[in-house]
Amino acid sequence: MSNEEEMIESDTSSDSEDDEGPQENEEMEVDDGGNETGENQRKTEVFLPGKTVEQGEELVCDPTAYVMYHQAQTSAPCLSFDVIPDSLGESRDTYPLTAYLVAGTQAPTTHVNNVIVMKLTNLHKTTKSEGNEEEDDDEDSGDESDEKRPRMLAALMKHQGCVNRIRSTVINGTVLAASWSELGRVNIWNLKPQLQAIESDHLLQQYNKENKQNSTSPLFTFSGHKTEGFAMDWSPTMSGVLATGDCRKDIHIWNSSEACSWQVDQRPLIGHQESVEDLQWSPNERNVLASCSVDKSIRIWDTRANPSKACMITAEKAHESDVNVISWNRNEPFIVSGGDDGFLHVWDLRTIRQQVPLATFKHHTEPVTTVEWHPTDSAVFASGGSDNQIALWDLSVEKDDETKDEIEVSNFIGTIKKIKTTLLFKGVPPQLLFIHQGQDNIKELHWHKQLPGVVISTAESGFNIFRTISV
Repeated sequence: MSNEEEMIESDTSSDSEDDEGPQENEEMEVDDGGNETGENQRKTEVFLPGKTVEQGEELVCDPTAYVMYHQAQTSAPCLSFDVIPDSLGESRDTYPLTAYLVAGTQAPTTHVNNVIVMKLTNLHKTTKSEGNEEEDDDEDSGDESDEKRPRMLAALMKHQGCVNRIRSTVINGTVLAASWSELGRVNIWNLKPQLQAIESDHLLQQYNKENKQNSTSPLFTFSGHKTEGFAMDWSPTMSGVLATGDCRKDIHIWNSSEACSWQVDQRPLIGHQESVEDLQWSPNERNVLASCSVDKSIRIWDTRANPSKACMITAEKAHESDVNVISWNRNEPFIVSGGDDGFLHVWDLRTIRQQVPLATFKHHTEPVTTVEWHPTDSAVFASGGSDNQIALWDLSVEKDDETKDEIEVSNFIGTIKKIKTTLLFKGVPPQLLFIHQGQDNIKELHWHKQLPGVVISTAESGFNIFRTISV
């Protein structure tokens, strides 16, 4: 096994109660107010972005705000990933948890990039839950053995160029992934051999030996885009249908054919004036696609129509600057968008032509780089940005002027408290449930559809896998 593969397999860490590390030790020191009095007593307080960290102060994680929190790293940053559906069951809420991911690296040298298929196992709870103390005590008693430590097994495939974006799907029981290369090509990969390899150390060693001799090749490659791109999405209603958008402004629609091949319409959808940043198929309506662009617009397409007439709805000025990301609600006719302006807009598709969002939030202080609706709760979504924050939102929370907006505020470095926003957190929207920090330059997040409340995020500093007490 190469050094790179060894690093990927073993460099996984946990912030569980039994772990030792500077964050936990520092927090124990900060929270230990029982033996200190007067000027020597150190107090903890909830931190919100925008506050100044004074000399001698340190930001530390409050583990009581999390049901689960783990970290993982690969040898090169993976700035795009997707969750692979598995056969372990739906709505799994029994710990430890297991998750499967596919990701793509962005290494400094073009020829050393990989598509990585991962299996994360032994994802244990971080804190005790009320009413389950006995169960948690049994789970966490004694020193954590090697068998109980969180672990990541990873199988690699060489990829030409950095992976701008990667998305997975299942066709006839086979897991596939599409990857956008910085070289302007889109590849389709069969992940079956890699998923088999990561089920045991023995199979992974055998895979690595065989893969060194015969590198895995993509099933299909499309080189018809005039330049590289980032926008990509598999249709959830039409098996094998893919949409890809590039930095030139072109969107191409793919349809699967027999013998693991695809027919790509060479005629791009006509409408956007600048780079297409993100694509989302409707979760319910066949042939309906949404896109967003550097030209500040959001467009809704009917892909059955002639490409020059396929655009049905346009919000020309959805944001004041680049629209980076969009997400389509699975149960309601809503789309949430995030832009370079740091704004989040929630759009009702029935009124989007009026270019007036249903709701607007300005919390992120830098560009929004990722956003996604909760898979089952239509009122909840998560957003992340270049300000190193992930925010969880709940649209069902309404402001109550009579009670002065008493809300629960929780975050990466704060204790859960009920605080009147009119006093300490004036201006914080009541829909803001949680702020998660600790990653550098966040690029993408996804809810795990089979693990309730679990969010997985990636950044230049690595992966976070967590579940908060808020969702």
